Amino acid sequence: MTVQTGTPGTVTTVYKVSGMSCGHCEGSVSAELSELSGVSSVKAVASTGEVTVVSAAPLDEEAVRAAVDEAGFELVGTV
Repeated sequence: MTVQTGTPGTVTTVYKVSGMSCGHCEGSVSAELSELSGVSSVKAVASTGEVTVVSAAPLDEEAVRAAVDEAGFELVGTV
């Protein structure tokens, strides 16, 4: 799900990521996604597999997939 937020120029997208099981996993995914251009915040929750990303514009799904892959996990899609 991608939504425009109340803050002009920001987009919030919730992704589903499989394989996360702990805080270290959350940190790995967050670190990789934070490096993408335009990303201002990332919150990963291992228990639900959801990763919320706030960015300046919608992100390219292949770039998100590559970042999640680099962290060692699999992008399932958006929630």
